[in-house]
Amino acid sequence: MEQNEKYSITELGPKESISRVMLKDTLSLTGAEISANRMSAGKSSLFAHAHKRNEEIYLFTEGKGLFWLDGEILHVKEGSVVRVSPTTIRCIKADDNTALSYFCIQVDEGSLVQYTRDDGIRSDIKPDW
Repeated sequence: MEQNEKYSITELGPKESISRVMLKDTLSLTGAEISANRMSAGKSSLFAHAHKRNEEIYLFTEGKGLFWLDGEILHVKEGSVVRVSPTTIRCIKADDNTALSYFCIQVDEGSLVQYTRDDGIRSDIKPDW
């Protein structure tokens, strides 16, 4: 891992080696929690859970599976993106025949006060690639 006051970088390694990597401490995150996750075929979350304040955004990057949300089952696959409110109870299961990989981003619900259009500052400096 490399870190300074301008950026932090880490390597997750080959996707097959990932089971769950929490990036808050690794990258010194201050506004979000991000985890990289991979479930083997047929496996599921160890427990169902909800949150007190954090909404979660799940970005599925490989495979397919089931996402249980307060008793409703969603079918998810590579390319699916799901936002879950804090109090919704959730649990994930990989398809019986394929691994399921995803990123989970946690942020304080209702905390977004600006975004790219309002927060971005255009620079006249650009690399000469």
